[in-house]
Amino acid sequence: MSDIIAADQLRLLIERIERLEEEKKGIADDIKDVYGEAKSTGFDTKTIRSIVRLRKMEKHARDEADALLETYRQALGMA
Repeated sequence: MSDIIAADQLRLLIERIERLEEEKKGIADDIKDVYGEAKSTGFDTKTIRSIVRLRKMEKHARDEADALLETYRQALGMA
């Protein structure tokens, strides 16, 4: 009986994961559409992706990444 319960629980967990994966795909498609809209409006989507990534970072991590980038640029004579 315990095996049946475990199998049912496993099946339910897998079905939940499958539903969430489908929702995730739908959201990813929506995000792709927004980037397409931005591009058709004349915005650079690569830059927008960079900004989105930076906005996810905490300020101290962003400052650290900026400082490191600047150090590398100077080392390569790009400053």
